[in-house]
Amino acid sequence: MGPVWRMEQSAAMYLDVQDLRNFYYRSMLGRAAQASVRTRLLDLWPDVAGETVAGFGFAAPLLRPYLQKARRVVALMPGPQGVMQWPAGLPNVSVLCEETMWPLETGHVDRLVVLHGLETSERPSNLLEECWRVLGPGGRAVFIVPNRAGLWARSDRTPFGFGRPYTLTQLENQLRAHQFEIAKHVGALYMPPSHKRFWLKSARLFEQAGQSLPAILAGGVFMVEVCKQSYPPSGNAIKEAKQNRIRVLEGLSNPLPKPAWSTEER
Repeated sequence: MGPVWRMEQSAAMYLDVQDLRNFYYRSMLGRAAQASVRTRLLDLWPDVAGETVAGFGFAAPLLRPYLQKARRVVALMPGPQGVMQWPAGLPNVSVLCEETMWPLETGHVDRLVVLHGLETSERPSNLLEECWRVLGPGGRAVFIVPNRAGLWARSDRTPFGFGRPYTLTQLENQLRAHQFEIAKHVGALYMPPSHKRFWLKSARLFEQAGQSLPAILAGGVFMVEVCKQSYPPSGNAIKEAKQNRIRVLEGLSNPLPKPAWSTEER
């Protein structure tokens, strides 16, 4: 039986933090996906010594390698999604926040990772403005989104099958429109989004082969690295005041209806 996923009704595309946790930490497919994307991120950013690293959405699985060397690591999780304590066994660095109003000072982030954040956002333009605000001069960000032409965006068995998938051109144009300078793009998740043992055992071979292909081809996700330009975005940003039900992982008393793919193992 495939997983069944919950989505917050007030922000229709946000996934539930429990289901994201179960996928990335309790399923073989999720662990393989985590390894694929994290390896590519480490290729882009091998050294963050002394820097402030932030993640938004559900970027926590990608941030663990930076905990020891970075000056500070913070995992920002949007209210409609919910928050979990992270990392396990260490002091908590995860924070529940509004989607477009983060509890970070302007210009204090050196590196930013956005995973399951942009494609699920109701207000992607406002979200990108907030990303631009928190990055310092010369700061870098990596946006990770489902590839519209890839297999992962067509399957509702993983979190990459929800929200708005992108073409590489669409993503890069949207980032340029918000004053980000494109530095590099790569692909990840070349293995099929299957829970079957044969494909999972072959995952490393698929990823190694995929690294030699152009990112625009069969990868399940695009990873676009950008740097912050020295001048601010044009126009006046108007933030919408909208109340969202904030849910915390521990002590949830009223679970939401399940959409089509969440693991039932608790």
